[in-house]
Amino acid sequence: MTTAITAATRTEALAAMSDEAGLDVLVIGGGVTGAGIALDAATRGLRTGIIEAQDWASGTSSRSSKLVHGGLRYLQMLDFSLVHEALTERDLLIKEIAPHLVKPVPFLYPVIKAYERPYVGAGIALYDALATIGSRKGRAMPYHRHLSKKALGKAFPDLKDDAARGAIKYWDASVDDARLVLTLVRTAAAYGALAAPRTQLVELTKSGLGRVNGAVIRDLETGEQRTVKATHVINATGVWTEETESLAGTDGGLKVLASKGIHIVVPRERIRGDVGLILQTEKSVLFVIPWSRYWVIGTTDTPYERDLTHPVATAADIDYVIEHANAVLESPISRDDVIGTWAGLRPLLQPGTKDGTSSAKVSREHTVASPAPGLVAIAGGKLTTYRVMAKDAVDFALGERAKNLPSITETVPLLGAVGLTAMKRQGNRLERSYGWSTAMVDHLLHRYGSGIRDLTAAIEEQPDLAKPLEHASAYLRAEIHFAATHEQVIHLEDLLLHRTRLSYEVADAGRAALDEILAIVAPVLGWDEAKVAAEKASYIARCDATDAAALASTDAEAEAARKLAADVAPMQPLQPAEVHEA
Repeated sequence: MTTAITAATRTEALAAMSDEAGLDVLVIGGGVTGAGIALDAATRGLRTGIIEAQDWASGTSSRSSKLVHGGLRYLQMLDFSLVHEALTERDLLIKEIAPHLVKPVPFLYPVIKAYERPYVGAGIALYDALATIGSRKGRAMPYHRHLSKKALGKAFPDLKDDAARGAIKYWDASVDDARLVLTLVRTAAAYGALAAPRTQLVELTKSGLGRVNGAVIRDLETGEQRTVKATHVINATGVWTEETESLAGTDGGLKVLASKGIHIVVPRERIRGDVGLILQTEKSVLFVIPWSRYWVIGTTDTPYERDLTHPVATAADIDYVIEHANAVLESPISRDDVIGTWAGLRPLLQPGTKDGTSSAKVSREHTVASPAPGLVAIAGGKLTTYRVMAKDAVDFALGERAKNLPSITETVPLLGAVGLTAMKRQGNRLERSYGWSTAMVDHLLHRYGSGIRDLTAAIEEQPDLAKPLEHASAYLRAEIHFAATHEQVIHLEDLLLHRTRLSYEVADAGRAALDEILAIVAPVLGWDEAKVAAEKASYIARCDATDAAALASTDAEAEAARKLAADVAPMQPLQPAEVHEA
């Protein structure tokens, strides 16, 4: 199944959302939670629309640790049910829902003191057991193993000799978070959902009886406003939850605080090791995660009270991560080794709900509540359990109706999952036909799954698309072309930040590749010379501002530096007022 979402389908979606028929469900927020809700609602047969003020996954959902995991730390809290739920979802993603996107990764849990091995081993054994309980199709991951100090040295040669007495090797998984979100949106669109990024909620409308019955939305590309009728409006805006709720004109809702976490990227060859590391720090957990060509190291956990749109890594943040990584690395890394960074905001759900909230459904990780009739809000949670969060949100919105219209997303593979095994067996043929390396085929399988066929179809028409980008050889020209034809690229930054990872996985943030990228996408997107120049200038200014922010000492200084670059489609300040009656 091939589904293209484009600038044109965005325009069509906005028109369809605002027609007289209205929607059953309008989802506000295009991160993993909102995208999951859109898919859940659409596969129940509900007329569904989803809007996002910026690009898909432009907030927290492209700035995570990019892990799909059960959460070892919850075992320390004795929250076995939560760990079991997360591990069940992890394995479901690996085996059925998104086996192309979610990839098993081995990790080492270093044993510092000899007496730690029995209870750490018992904890990870329980972790494995919780993943096995209730599994219908067997385990998705190998069982954990105990490693001696000698075996630890072979698995991770760059670990200091005195850093650990051995380790326990266990398995979790990684994912390109932004790509997961994009694939969720495309899959939802395949089942009829109307999807429009760069579209901001302006007002919530109410009936004469005070029930939220839709919204006024603004197209940030044109400035045009539309009114959307909706039986249910679901707020999935993460750290913007309270701001969105305020448009309902009530004091009810969820309370959310923002916490900043940053990650750094260093070349793969800089650290000798074949597996990931998980380390405890005084403030958070530090992951050293292997990706194909680099390591991702993070994270921090600091309160954040600045602009929610543009969190950035400060010099202090970067130095903190480097310092804690160097505490265990034989060959210390430095700022010169850092080729990229990113910063994201965790929406930390506060206990309870605001006064006036009629009802709520609470789990340890997320809460679903109704700040006003017709409006549902969901906050908290984690990327791994997005599907459960989506189910809970739609169930809550539908109420008793959900019993006769249950969620089926447990059995709905995402685009690219069906036919993956067969496509993997075509690997040798693809290598021969297009001159690709085994690593390139693996890269394409991990990003597109069986959807590689869409790329090869384009290559048959334009053979030069089979070539890698000259200045960003990890990506094919076909991938850039496909993003423009199928993945709703509206601006150049969408390509560099979310359709690829060039903004942080190469030292120049992709600047050298811009001309080639623009030459590929401009004809597809209908961009003239002036538009091409404007998009290029905007992206370079954003990169320069982010680089300057990384030299700042404080969040305030970093924010000031980042804001020197204007947004391509700026969000408008929300002004809570009397709710418009429709």
